Amino acid sequence: MQTGNCVIGIDIGGTTTAFGFVDRQGGLLFETTLDTHADQPAETLVIRLCDAIGSLLKVLPPQVVLSGIGIGAPNANYLRGTVENPVNLNWGASVNLVELFRKRYDLPVAITNDANAAAIGELLFGGARGMKHALVITLGTGLGSGIITNGELLYGADGFAGELGHTTVDPAGRVCACGKRGCLETYVSATGLCRSVMELLGQRLDPSNLRETCFSQLTSKLIYEAACAGDSIALATFDFTARILGMKLADAVAHTSPEAIFLSGGLAAAGELLLAPTRRYMEEFLFTPYKGKVKLLQSALPEGSGAVLGAAALAWHEADKSK
Repeated sequence: MQTGNCVIGIDIGGTTTAFGFVDRQGGLLFETTLDTHADQPAETLVIRLCDAIGSLLKVLPPQVVLSGIGIGAPNANYLRGTVENPVNLNWGASVNLVELFRKRYDLPVAITNDANAAAIGELLFGGARGMKHALVITLGTGLGSGIITNGELLYGADGFAGELGHTTVDPAGRVCACGKRGCLETYVSATGLCRSVMELLGQRLDPSNLRETCFSQLTSKLIYEAACAGDSIALATFDFTARILGMKLADAVAHTSPEAIFLSGGLAAAGELLLAPTRRYMEEFLFTPYKGKVKLLQSALPEGSGAVLGAAALAWHEADKSK
């Protein structure tokens, strides 16, 4: 291994923060987690992370040399280095996480939101390698997205470009945590899938094992398993979800003209159960010049480590830009 052969990728969540040491080829040398303690100040998490990183550096081979730090966090602003009004973190209106890390490390530090980190990870280490134009959609509790154009992430004028999850499906539709109604993520996400099941159970009389599950215990995994077993309500829910996703992806293609669209996150683990009907509906809604040209694929990043790899990819991407 050569000098400057490793970066730290950090993925900050409301409950757990994961971090790892990642080499230039996307190899994960070490990964671990710690509790975020979202009720505590950001400075406290940074101190705990730095202590943990320092302890690990003492036991890792001496040839492991750090080149930079990449951070994925909710509501992170790449242009300002800040995390702004995070819903699941009690950090106030804005905290400059980049500055907090730079006080402790004489290294390049960059931050972006988790969906953008996933997009950079796909570009450097995943299925988008060699592509100049791609779109990455993260399907978890909500829906995030990262737009790659000309080989770079699109941040826009204020650093928050690419919020496809908060484009509107129905102006009078479901209430979103952001305060709007009818946002895409209220329909296409793990949470949205559960909401759709409950609606269909109320509208249809089909026998379904899902009728025995209350909403608080319903999960996207249970719905997936029911669909695989042939449950008509579960299958109809995936089709309903795919139709909305396909329609909005067709709109996104009209705006960005990507070579491929990648789905990642927990709901994307449903694989072809979601991808196959989404492809069909996307093609149906596509403007004619785009038909048959845009691939819809599952993320090629390893499940479970994609967020850390994405954050690390951000650090490597910044290192490459500074050469």
